[in-house]
Amino acid sequence: MWLQLRCGLEPKTLAALAVVLVAAGVFAAVHFWSARPHSVRAPDPVDEAAHARTSSPASDGVGVPEPSPGPPPATGPSGHIVVDVSGKVRRPGIRQLPSGSRVADALRAAGGVRAGADITGLNRARVLMDGEQIVVGAPPGPSTVGGTGGVAAGGGGISAAGPVSLNTATVEQLDTLPGVGPVLAQHIVDYRTQHGGFRSNDELREVNGIGDRRFADLQPLVGP
Repeated sequence: MWLQLRCGLEPKTLAALAVVLVAAGVFAAVHFWSARPHSVRAPDPVDEAAHARTSSPASDGVGVPEPSPGPPPATGPSGHIVVDVSGKVRRPGIRQLPSGSRVADALRAAGGVRAGADITGLNRARVLMDGEQIVVGAPPGPSTVGGTGGVAAGGGGISAAGPVSLNTATVEQLDTLPGVGPVLAQHIVDYRTQHGGFRSNDELREVNGIGDRRFADLQPLVGP
């Protein structure tokens, strides 16, 4: 009433002014309460080793991937490899060897190299791979590499001038062919005598003791 009489204010104006004053007082109280000092707990010390494990290895913040390991060595199941040893060895055939074996180990497993075979071009210290073929006594030159690879040992008495003639070669000359021993060489000579000679290399398939695998090895080395 005093303000109304003193200042000439209407009741509505006085009510609005009162609301504004109350709101200003509440705002000031909240601001004062939020600005009061708080007690802060010191952070725990961080172990340097844990920090090194969690921090990024790159200084620019971009993670660097670890280098991927190289391809594993070619091995067979259970840590073994399987190789084919043929040619001028005492017991040619498939041999299972421990992983990491060398050519010398494969030759020993095949009973050793037969007398007269030239192995000067064969690296006996080379580490073998699974599925490899080792031919002892093949003609010198680049080895024939198939799906699994192979290697040829030199010489063995085969003439470098051309293929061995099935119609004129002696038992000793046929014996120098890879995978052909004295018995099989005699079978070839007997077939030649009984049938009047060889007209083509395909007739080798009819000789006792020559299968598809051995015929494939001999075909490029012989002729009628």
